[in-house]
Amino acid sequence: MAQFSIPGLRIAGIAACVPKNVVSNHDYKWVSQKERNLLIKTIGVETKRHVSKGITTGDMCEKAALRLFDELKWDKEEVRLLVFVSQTRDYFIPQTSGILQHKLGLPNSCISLDIGLGCSGYVYGLSIMGSLMRQMGINKGLLLVGDISTLNSAYRDKSTYPLFGDAGTATAIELDSNADITHFNLQGDGSGFDAIIIPDGGMRNILTKKSFDYKKMSPGIHRSKLHVALNGIEVFNFSLREVVPNIKKHLEFTGEKLDDFDYIVFHQANKLINNTLRKMLKLDISKVPLSIGKYGNTSSASIPLTIVSELREEIAQKKVKLMLSAFGIGLSWGTVSLTMDYPIIPEILEI
Repeated sequence: MAQFSIPGLRIAGIAACVPKNVVSNHDYKWVSQKERNLLIKTIGVETKRHVSKGITTGDMCEKAALRLFDELKWDKEEVRLLVFVSQTRDYFIPQTSGILQHKLGLPNSCISLDIGLGCSGYVYGLSIMGSLMRQMGINKGLLLVGDISTLNSAYRDKSTYPLFGDAGTATAIELDSNADITHFNLQGDGSGFDAIIIPDGGMRNILTKKSFDYKKMSPGIHRSKLHVALNGIEVFNFSLREVVPNIKKHLEFTGEKLDDFDYIVFHQANKLINNTLRKMLKLDISKVPLSIGKYGNTSSASIPLTIVSELREEIAQKKVKLMLSAFGIGLSWGTVSLTMDYPIIPEILEI
């Protein structure tokens, strides 16, 4: 595991953007009402947001970033790093980060790069931003994290369609010698790559006419090879096997205790997984915020979206110590502990 600490890293602001289009799982007609009710109870998703045609992950992240720039009053010429974390970039090529660097009016001296991560993307993204900024002496950087998972989910797949929602986020990061140390513990296991996968459309399995063919995988699950395939049992077992040990090792490394944190923010995998992890760690329900009921599983965006959705008002009033735990596709997972020192957090934006 990769355990390391980065001093002098401060989150100056977080903004989140979701589509205006609200979709209710109570209206999911592919399954019976009884099964709908059971799905909602188990995964915890009552409503979620779906993008309208033509809206991209980059569009949502751009809107969030522009709001942050407006409220932070940053000089864009000082922003020298932009990292875009997503599995649903705007184009196959070129990189979305370069497009956003241009649209946001950032200078040509701003390094821009894409990272293809999903569920663990925010924690990994923070570690990459912090490492590069410290190493290169970059004082201001922008982390853009988001996904459009609904376009990859088949309506006739009850294992994915009710679960996923869309969102884009922007996190403004700056070097500050007075900031508390940020600690990380990152892990991965590529042997589980096929637990969450879109089989066709990449270089391994080139797109063909057969890629579009729907097949019945099991009762209630019909999809093509261009849709995400989720092995729910494997993901559930992985989450319960790896997340808690990762957190405990993290605490051993940092010398912190769970009681030191105001909140533990998990990736919004599903309600059953998150509540099980909370119980395994013996955490009070009030310390583990959930946004999945309103927005679904938004993949890489779920942690910053939850911070904006559920903790915005409290973070505006006092310093808050957070543990962020992300886990999923890859398989990859990780923990970060940090302090929110009065960052700018606008209300959730819509597009």
